[in-house]
Amino acid sequence: MTELLNTREYKKEQLKKLLLRIHEGESVEKLKEEFRQVLSGISPLEIPLIEQELVKEGISAKDIAKMCDLHVELFREAVKGTDELEEKDLPDGHPLKTLYQENKEIMKDSEMLNLYARTLATTKDERMRKEILGVLEEIVSNLRKVGFTHYNREEMLTFPYIERRGLTAIATVLWTKHDEIRFMIKYLAELLRKRVEMPWEEFVERFKNKAGEAAFALSDMVFRENNIYYPTLKALLSEGEWKAIRMQEGEYGYYKVNPPAWDPGEDVKPLHPWEINPELSVEQLLGLPKEVQEALKGQPLEFDRSELKRDGDIDLGTGYVSVEELKAIFEALPVDVTFIDKDDRVRFFSPGERIFARSLSVLGRPVQLCHPPKSVHIVNKILKAFKEGRKEEATFWLRLGPKYVYIKYVPLFNEKGEYIGTLEMTMDIAPYKEIEGEKRLLDWRD
Repeated sequence: MTELLNTREYKKEQLKKLLLRIHEGESVEKLKEEFRQVLSGISPLEIPLIEQELVKEGISAKDIAKMCDLHVELFREAVKGTDELEEKDLPDGHPLKTLYQENKEIMKDSEMLNLYARTLATTKDERMRKEILGVLEEIVSNLRKVGFTHYNREEMLTFPYIERRGLTAIATVLWTKHDEIRFMIKYLAELLRKRVEMPWEEFVERFKNKAGEAAFALSDMVFRENNIYYPTLKALLSEGEWKAIRMQEGEYGYYKVNPPAWDPGEDVKPLHPWEINPELSVEQLLGLPKEVQEALKGQPLEFDRSELKRDGDIDLGTGYVSVEELKAIFEALPVDVTFIDKDDRVRFFSPGERIFARSLSVLGRPVQLCHPPKSVHIVNKILKAFKEGRKEEATFWLRLGPKYVYIKYVPLFNEKGEYIGTLEMTMDIAPYKEIEGEKRLLDWRD
């Protein structure tokens, strides 16, 4: 037993020396092999304890973060699993490869969160506490972005494809777990903000425990995604579906990665969820992870065969609606909309919300004749600036009795960049200026 402890202590000392050499400026790549040899005999659970000792010896928290990155990377190399095997077959920029890459960053940050939370709880030096708190604030701030980027892309871009195929339970479970993690990270951020409102000992104990729970939840989600969800996506989605996903990813952003452009080819048509055949082939079923296959036994899938575009629908580019539905939409909008064409004639005004009186007799009338003579020169200046591309909007606001009216004019252009008209939007913003606090969807009561 003594010999075993001595060996472990020796390797711990070797690891400390290597970490210190990085601190002194030696290349991480140069030392990687030496790290690998030392780490082979040390439990991953011991590494944070060693790093904690280094904090006590005066190494800055930011340097420890770099070292933590390294040991996480080496640990991942040592325990390559399904995720590594799946990822290596994917080209750079492929949406699924990007998800795998983000999960590596999430794992690193979750492990650092746990490490620094525990280190903070045992640190007595005030200067060191302040530095560690700064690192923790940065880590928590970063992890909040996981929900806005990584999880949001999965929920909005990949879930619709598996829901269409009847696998709604998988999406529901993952989304529920995502929200739990979002809440955990938000709570940590609030705890850091309010730390001065409670005794130090209470704060660090609560933060350490909650950070540990969040770190576990994050790593558990990485495992679920890498070993169950991503293999499911790989088995089900075609190149056309991945192409459609890649085209929309920029709307949500990425977590600490910057994927290059990827396109399976001009001959591959992007396929949106409503365009696919939802039925699963035998090959697709057999390609699913065993956990998913087991869950599907005895439960017939309810494929979503609904058609998005109906006869007579208008293609608006971002969806399809009937004329009847479009009229109802304009009636419901809390804004007064008027469209003036490229020849300055009124072509359309919305029903429903009215700030200024409108009648059908205005249709076809030059917009200049719809304004008092004293303001026509301003109207012409605005339209001229729009047509020449010198202005992107013109805004005004005024009081009309109890109403606080906001008016916005914007120029409209077609796909060729040609001016096609101007849109006027008018709104009473008085009720909105009185809003305070929050009222969320879950607060609604019938």
